[in-house]
Amino acid sequence: MDPRVAIFISGRGSNMNALLEAEKQSRLKGRIEVIISNNPDAQGLDVAHYYHKKTYVFRHENYKSREEHEKAIIRILKKHEITHIVLAGYMRIISEVLINKYPNKIINIHPSLLPAFPGLHAQKKALDYGVRVAGCTVHLVTKDVDAGPILVQKTVPVYSNDTEETLSARILEQEHIAIVEATNLLLEGKFRIKGRRVIFEEDE
Repeated sequence: MDPRVAIFISGRGSNMNALLEAEKQSRLKGRIEVIISNNPDAQGLDVAHYYHKKTYVFRHENYKSREEHEKAIIRILKKHEITHIVLAGYMRIISEVLINKYPNKIINIHPSLLPAFPGLHAQKKALDYGVRVAGCTVHLVTKDVDAGPILVQKTVPVYSNDTEETLSARILEQEHIAIVEATNLLLEGKFRIKGRRVIFEEDE
């Protein structure tokens, strides 16, 4: 069976859109089955409908705990025989309930060169710190936030006249490339984890 992917979003879904376009152009090594959101007003849900994808909304406010929220999501993932998960602008920290169901099968994209500037407002943090190079990271998801083994990183220069908006836009262009590249690496599964490092078969 080909890999079956669920994409989690909370907002506009531009990285999801990059993946849907890659699938449409036969550049994705699996099938996107469902789109999951915790936000019923996420613009990305309209994008998903445009691509004729099944969507589910799980408002976290409707559940007693993060764990109960994720158990409800897992039931849908099982229904669709999901094998891999891509967090593409999903603004919720996921717990070990979900991580343990999909060990080393979940990736997240973050708008900084981790381990620098984890958490929210990474682009502003980079500017405030005065870095000369910024970028984005796609990493495997572990129980520690923004700390999993790294699959892909892309860099962009930081200019002296940059604002948070201009830097974010330039990083986002690279996110769209990185998310497709990393998802294909995830779906192929031709790597192993050694400590914090991702070791690809082709490098051994």
